[in-house]
Amino acid sequence: MAVLVAPPLMAAAPSDAAIWLQRLRDAAQHRNFQGTLVHSAGGMVSSSRVAHYGEGGHQYERMEMLDGQLRRVFRHDDVVLTLWPERKLAVIEQREPGASMPVLMRARPDTQLLERYEWRPQGSDRVAGHEAHVVLLHPRDGLRFAQRLWMDPHTALPLRVDLLASDGRVLESAAFTELALDVRAQPDTVLRPMRKLDGYRVLRPALVRTRLEAEGWSAPVVPGFEQLSCVKRVLDDNEDGQGSTTLQAVWADGLTHVSLFIEPYREGRQHPVQTAIGATHTLMQRHGTWWITVVGEVPLGTLQKFAAGLARRT
Repeated sequence: MAVLVAPPLMAAAPSDAAIWLQRLRDAAQHRNFQGTLVHSAGGMVSSSRVAHYGEGGHQYERMEMLDGQLRRVFRHDDVVLTLWPERKLAVIEQREPGASMPVLMRARPDTQLLERYEWRPQGSDRVAGHEAHVVLLHPRDGLRFAQRLWMDPHTALPLRVDLLASDGRVLESAAFTELALDVRAQPDTVLRPMRKLDGYRVLRPALVRTRLEAEGWSAPVVPGFEQLSCVKRVLDDNEDGQGSTTLQAVWADGLTHVSLFIEPYREGRQHPVQTAIGATHTLMQRHGTWWITVVGEVPLGTLQKFAAGLARRT
């Protein structure tokens, strides 16, 4: 990377950092943009065409994967449709309001973020032909990865995000290679495909909002992470033709998420696993008569704390 020269605007005191974080959040929700996003992790690279529109208090998004099996995703507020055209399969789900699809938009920064990360201005650079301010969000503990963020100076829209190991290596990166800002909103390009599903097999996984405690579990407590949601998913299309129920809880620290899945243990069909692809770690293990999966863009030790903190209540 070219040598970065810090402009006066980014000589940020904590109050300035809080302002930038609020602008970043607002931009991800309300700005209109479309472009090509490239994501690299663990030696694998994928690209997608993405668009986001905010109009009349509503959010509209569309994403088309450009590599591998064709997949298109559309979101209108908290309703998400995923299409696999080659399989003629459509999945319609409810997601948390404000949850966004593109990799760069998944964070929900808030002022408490500065209690977990140190704000370190890194200067200026260019991404996809756009000028950018660069800032390093350095973790104050070993429970999370550092993130280097490129932001458009006028809109604060994130243009690129790198997740860094403790030794500075880039574990994962997502960046626009082509981007148009403040484009005309086109909600019909999202709503029309969501309404026209003729010829598709439509799955609507049942989702029930709940609490871990109500399901007989004591929730793990990991410093700096707050639980965002807990839902019970009922699937009716598993391999043995019978319905299955999975409990999913999600925690976030303002920049990254950790998801915990709980399902019945199936003897001989599930084996303990620990994997890492880029910054994304996955931990799978047995918990009595249950099988738990913990996944997130955090160090493996963080996932182990979540798994160890989960307890079945008697």
